[in-house]
Amino acid sequence: MKKTYKYLTSCAVVFLMLTACEEGFDELNTNPVRLLSLEPTYQLNYAIIESAPVYGNLTYETTIVKQMITPFQGVGTGGNLNQDNRSATQANWQDGYRRILKNIIDGIEAIENDPERTNLYNMLRIWRAHAFITLTDTYGDIPYTEAGRGFLEGTNFPKYDPQEFIYRDILNELEAASAALDPSKDEVPQDILYSGDIDQWKRLGYSLLLRAAMRLSKVDVATAQEFASKAINGGVMESNEDNAVVRHNADYRNPVGTNLNGGQAPFYYLDEDFVSFLQTNDDPRLEVIAVRYIGALSGGEQTEEIADRSAEAQIGMPQGFDNTTIVPVAEAAGLASFYSYSQLDRRRLGHPEAPSYLVTYSQTSLLWAEAAFRGWAPGNPADLYTQGIEAHMQQLANWPGETEVSQDEINAYVANNPLEAGQELEQINTQYWVSSLLIGPEAWANFRRSGFPNVAPNPYPGSDLKTEDFIRRLTYPDSELTVNKENVDEATNRQGPDLLDTRIWWDR
Repeated sequence: MKKTYKYLTSCAVVFLMLTACEEGFDELNTNPVRLLSLEPTYQLNYAIIESAPVYGNLTYETTIVKQMITPFQGVGTGGNLNQDNRSATQANWQDGYRRILKNIIDGIEAIENDPERTNLYNMLRIWRAHAFITLTDTYGDIPYTEAGRGFLEGTNFPKYDPQEFIYRDILNELEAASAALDPSKDEVPQDILYSGDIDQWKRLGYSLLLRAAMRLSKVDVATAQEFASKAINGGVMESNEDNAVVRHNADYRNPVGTNLNGGQAPFYYLDEDFVSFLQTNDDPRLEVIAVRYIGALSGGEQTEEIADRSAEAQIGMPQGFDNTTIVPVAEAAGLASFYSYSQLDRRRLGHPEAPSYLVTYSQTSLLWAEAAFRGWAPGNPADLYTQGIEAHMQQLANWPGETEVSQDEINAYVANNPLEAGQELEQINTQYWVSSLLIGPEAWANFRRSGFPNVAPNPYPGSDLKTEDFIRRLTYPDSELTVNKENVDEATNRQGPDLLDTRIWWDR
């Protein structure tokens, strides 16, 4: 009996202790300074900042389109050797899903049904479209409808949607979101692009709609024409004041500029084809973009004392060589070493606090010029072509250092380079190539779509390419092949092998 009494007493004590512990449990185990929710405006701003092109932009996109090149292997292996370096091909994926879309989709979920925040909601939709355009242009079929739903719904293994479906939905999303923006509704003064100017956001949305529409010019002419017309009628960018640009500072430094001023400083050079095009056409932008360290024998000797920024001094590095085979090529060109080839000027366009342009008035004008030439939209193609060139030359004044191109130089260039009959598509899209310098994903996408500029493929003998002259897509991250293999396999069975040669839907 005594044992039974003791047992019951012990149980009662334990019960009372558990009850006491339960009281205030939630308060005790809640961090009072940890955020339980995020303000969607700040999520939008973070996503915009994270959209600045990253270091992988140099490894593949910028090199594929022959704007820049490195002869070095290892971490720099990529488009320079036409090889599949999966530690680098994943750059857009990881940045796009883990940083950009995770925040945008969460922000959309938070205010989707809030009638007091419709402008912010539609701004988020526009930037979501921008992020998905970059991702699907890079990889083809990707998670779209189920992307970013891990925290919200527990969807940890999202399915891959066909690119055709993705693009058609993006077109509808951009049209609807742009039209729904209303200056009479909620203000969003903290947005880092336009400080809440809704009219500018509308112009950005319609400019992105034009960009997305023109992607379909090879694969679906009717839809491309339909939405290009809608975009221009809706109202696209009107000046460089409308540019979508991340203005970097000491707190948010330019990822490309940071690398080019750090350990990667002596590794990247301007491509021979890019430099030659600018020189041949007496383009005043070359003296703003380039620098050559005359006589440098190593990266350590690339000092300001031997820097030459004149157009005539520039010599671009040819593709097809590594850091061993380029040595005799440089010697044959009369250079002290390959460290004497021209580079992106790290004190100006390659500065750690240089701006990152994402969608520009120049690009938009050139796309409109093409649409007008094709008869898809109103406007004079020659005037729009000139407008696009002039806008990019004027845009250069916003970089650090002495980067302004004078109006006299601009006038002389456009007078000497008019749009010529029979050459319209090549000229427009070659200027788009120049205008998109340092916006690698866009330069590469338009190169695949248009076929311009007309440049020779990289002849490096160790290429992984088997059926194509140029890299047509980047491969999926190894992490996806490991944890989401079933959905990856479904995508590759539909799209084609997970290789650099496989063409995405709009590039057929």
